[in-house]
Amino acid sequence: MHIKDIDLNLLRVFDAVYRTRNVSRAAELLDLTQPAASQALTRLRLLIQDPLFVRAGGGVQPTPKADRLADAVRSALGLLEEALNESAQFEPLQSRKVFRIHMSDIGEGRFLPDLMVALRRQAPGVRLETLPVPRSEIPPLLDSGRIDFAFGFLPTVKDTQRVQLIKDRYVVLLRAGHPFAAKKRSGPALLKDLRQLEFVAVRTHSDTLRILEMLQLEDRMRLTTEHFMVLPAIVRATDLAVVMPRNIALTFASDGGYTLIEPALPLRDFTVALHWSKRFESDPGNQWLRGLIEGLFKE
Repeated sequence: MHIKDIDLNLLRVFDAVYRTRNVSRAAELLDLTQPAASQALTRLRLLIQDPLFVRAGGGVQPTPKADRLADAVRSALGLLEEALNESAQFEPLQSRKVFRIHMSDIGEGRFLPDLMVALRRQAPGVRLETLPVPRSEIPPLLDSGRIDFAFGFLPTVKDTQRVQLIKDRYVVLLRAGHPFAAKKRSGPALLKDLRQLEFVAVRTHSDTLRILEMLQLEDRMRLTTEHFMVLPAIVRATDLAVVMPRNIALTFASDGGYTLIEPALPLRDFTVALHWSKRFESDPGNQWLRGLIEGLFKE
């Protein structure tokens, strides 16, 4: 086999299948049909004379030959991408680029207002789209360019470039005048007395659920919702409590009507980071927006 026999698109399909371990998902990442991705994989198998992937548990697993090829293929594709973009310039005032960012609903509420004000001033034609995606899919989506950044507390997301922006901690938010807040206590006594409260929990923010489970407060949950941004109205109108990031809780409390208590919760401290793919680290647009976000939010 000679390099002249290899179509670059076959290597892109190989890389996507290797990263996702799923032909259908790889096809989606590359905007291909599933049959087109399968045909490309078949052509590459014939050229390399190796099955490359075998069926396993609802997806595929790489052969030893595929494992040996994977790093070289990914590195080559990344270098080519950088070379093609090397001379490109990003002009914020003239750009009409669309940036796609993974961000939770609570992240949207905290960070998008300041970011949109800055974009309006510095890059009025640039557009943002937020695309919440499963955490397990963030690295392949970043590598494929389907999303440009992932923003948030994402401890399980590996194999990305990242910069820490904010250190935060979980607190408990109550309505103003809640009888629980009238009694002063701290330390173990405050933590123990949390059992006097009833809670609303957020399904999509698993760490807050884990905190309640570690405190054995599952039986004190009275409502489970999908999103954080509905919580201010619920907390203000009821005696329910919610575990949430202090940074966001302070924003709610600044408008009045809320009280914060800060027990020594397990898993209390966490960091918010910005993630991106090494493949696009030298992209001028990526570099520009990274710098803007760091300038706005990095502590």
